[in-house]
Amino acid sequence: MAKPKSRKAYVCTECGSESAKWQGQCPDCKAWNTFKEVNLGPASSPSIAAGNKAGFAGTLSNIKLLSEVDIEEAPRFSSGMTEFDRVLGGGFVKGSAILIGGHPGAGKSTILLQILCHVAKDMTALYVSGEESMQQIAARASRLGLPSDQLKMLAETSSENIVAIAEQEKPGIIVIDSIQVMYMNGVDSAPGGVAQVRESAAFLTRFAKQTGTVLLIVGHVTKDNSLAGPMTLSHIIDTQLMLGNTDDSRFRIMRATKNRFGQVNELGIFAMTEKGLKEVKNPSAIFLSRTPEPTSGSIISVLWEGTRPLLVEIQALVVESQLGNPRRVTVGLDQNRLAMLLAILTRHGGIFTSDQDVFLNVVGGVKVTETSADLAGLLAVISSLRDTPLPQDLVAFGEVGLAGEIRPVANGQERLIEAAKHGFKKAIVPAANKPRKPIEGLTVIAINKLSEALDAI
Repeated sequence: MAKPKSRKAYVCTECGSESAKWQGQCPDCKAWNTFKEVNLGPASSPSIAAGNKAGFAGTLSNIKLLSEVDIEEAPRFSSGMTEFDRVLGGGFVKGSAILIGGHPGAGKSTILLQILCHVAKDMTALYVSGEESMQQIAARASRLGLPSDQLKMLAETSSENIVAIAEQEKPGIIVIDSIQVMYMNGVDSAPGGVAQVRESAAFLTRFAKQTGTVLLIVGHVTKDNSLAGPMTLSHIIDTQLMLGNTDDSRFRIMRATKNRFGQVNELGIFAMTEKGLKEVKNPSAIFLSRTPEPTSGSIISVLWEGTRPLLVEIQALVVESQLGNPRRVTVGLDQNRLAMLLAILTRHGGIFTSDQDVFLNVVGGVKVTETSADLAGLLAVISSLRDTPLPQDLVAFGEVGLAGEIRPVANGQERLIEAAKHGFKKAIVPAANKPRKPIEGLTVIAINKLSEALDAI
């Protein structure tokens, strides 16, 4: 019998789209010079194709009306870490595929080892290591003081072998560490290549869906902290988590960038200790370590991350520019939004910064993804420009519109309650976010325009 010919195609290294011939620009992601020739493995034989057709015909009876589909919530089980469960949306969903990425040393393998040692008490758990030896993992578990008598280990890089062993062991949860070293025998490409990563991830995910196994996949990142491998990897999995450092190397921030079973951009905070990653129950506390004396250009704002409020310090530094084109530098904020806010301040506040360098920073390494920090950012800029400290017990939040109006933000009541819990006495908020009932110990100043905010400070 003749050996089936290998299928070759050109695959974009950025988004994973395929093309029968080489192209200079990818038609999907518009990137240039990203198509690489890869071998996708042997083509299916006629008998296999016929079997597939027969299989498809046999599944016609599984078609249902949308109204007949059972919409009961998928059962979940806990990872043993409240912060990890929060990011997932309430715990593990059976049959889900979860990808966790992060730079080397972030703690990906450590937190997954902690979770599996906990889960192994109630169900069969399998940790597959393709990068570290079993002795290294056992030494880490011993150093962290983890119970290791129930966790099953496997050192393997072949996706087919992993699935074959998993079919015998029938684990409830599997960790693949990492997807960049896994390979498929039928794919003519080196481990870590576009074709190998895509086919291995698809093969393992298909097994997880069919058996109801929770699949945790470790992924590497590139120099710019984006996930290594084809973009199709993000489409295959159900949940994508990113684990990174804060400015203080003791803490780690986990954020969900994709989640089919929960909120996106949910935030989890962990502290790296000698006993592994520990949950930070009150994350606002680590971002509020301010100097005891009032300083100009500093103010506290209340962000909303996922399902909870988070208090962060926003700092501004305004100095006379020595260049013809003043600089606008942000850390944790959108630089274009700062330029827009300074234009609003000039037009509707009468305060000019066209000859000043403006630097804006969110303390602690948090990235602001919402507009509620607009008002606090402008007040910090004004405080630094006038060299006038703002009160230490003041918080501010609100979106600033192009007409100088202060727009309301979501969950205003919960933000104010969180500020009062941390001892703040005054709050400058949009008028629409003024609470109906007074909050004990907190004086709320409701404003409609930027000019009213300037009068309030």
